[in-house]
Amino acid sequence: MDKKNYRTFALILLTIVYGFNFIDRQIMGILAPFIQEDLNLSNTQLGLLIGFAFAVFYTVTAIPIAWLADKFSRVNILAIALATWSGFTALTGFANNFIQIGLARMGVGIGEAGGSPPSHSIISDLYSKEERASALGVYSMGIPFGIMAAFFATAAIMGADSSNVDWRRIFIFLGVTGVMLAVIVKLVLKEPKRGAMEIEGNRQVVNPPFLDSIKILLKIPSWWAMCFGIAFGSFVSYAKGGFQTKFLVTLDPSFDFQTLVILLGIINGTTYAGGAFFGARLADKWGNKDVRAYGWLPAISIGLCLPIGVLSWWAPTVELNLIFSTIFLLLIGIYLGPSFAIAQTLAPIHMRAMSTALFFFILNMIALGGGPTFAGWLIDVFANYYNELDAIRYAMSATALIFVFSILSFMIVSKNLPKDWKEAEERNSFKS
Repeated sequence: MDKKNYRTFALILLTIVYGFNFIDRQIMGILAPFIQEDLNLSNTQLGLLIGFAFAVFYTVTAIPIAWLADKFSRVNILAIALATWSGFTALTGFANNFIQIGLARMGVGIGEAGGSPPSHSIISDLYSKEERASALGVYSMGIPFGIMAAFFATAAIMGADSSNVDWRRIFIFLGVTGVMLAVIVKLVLKEPKRGAMEIEGNRQVVNPPFLDSIKILLKIPSWWAMCFGIAFGSFVSYAKGGFQTKFLVTLDPSFDFQTLVILLGIINGTTYAGGAFFGARLADKWGNKDVRAYGWLPAISIGLCLPIGVLSWWAPTVELNLIFSTIFLLLIGIYLGPSFAIAQTLAPIHMRAMSTALFFFILNMIALGGGPTFAGWLIDVFANYYNELDAIRYAMSATALIFVFSILSFMIVSKNLPKDWKEAEERNSFKS
């Protein structure tokens, strides 16, 4: 296999692994009504399982794992991480109470912490900075494809009776499949040379001390603003993903659940993926003329998501909600490629895995840890005054207002990016 074909193969494989990352996250939200009923959980507890219980261990563990990935074999770290989170996904299917399922979710979070940092670093050593947003945009399509696969797997395994879904069997199946994929990653993926796209000759990349790595990244204004931009945007997105199935089941209990799951899978796998791909390509094309595009494009797309997202919760029918959700997912996917490209291009070569881990730390503590947890708590608060359906509507509409902070953050990115991008080019263009 020649170099160009191999890097395409590697990118596809890494995208599949990233898809499994999101299968294991999304499945909690999809099966939420059945898990909640079986284990007698409150909305707050459900939000904690989808969000905080996973995110806190994911984010804390990601930074030291990324530091290791900047020093040792990224392929080995990725394979071990995938096997770990898949194993705990399988164990989730054996949980009998809130504590047990919470511990399993923590284990999934620890494993998934070793997924994206080494993957982003590997991709950045296979693609130049001119192609990087597009490559990372393809990688980011693992999110919608993973979500789609989670919906389809649920539809395929759940059985004929939509009122009695065997959620445990679904977790076990997905976990075992992920462990098998980890073996494939270890056997076929090669470790690329660090800095291969920027460094000429045999110059060695030296890793600074752990705290120095963090200090260097935090001194880059547009990197910092990008982190908060994607974090606040994903705050709303994760909250929506965590409670949309519950909302639709509450909105129309007679709507066939298996059909609903298939429709949601198709929507997520096409429109979200299309948004991610389109956003990445547009960012590279527009960004080659003006790097501020990497900030402006996400700001515009998220600005459009705000009213559409609110309208989706007040749709009177499942069908109308799905139409609004389709538009929402197309727009929300646009910020992925530009954000990932900023994280990798602005980071020094020896800190690319660390850059991903740090911005994922901010992203997931705020978004994954906060979004579903905040929304679940808010639903319980509004439930004291409204029926369950309206409580969800008011809570999710209020949650959507967090988009404002995302828009402002990406506008700050566009202001600071020209200077930071130029400095990154000078810093990473070594000759020997």
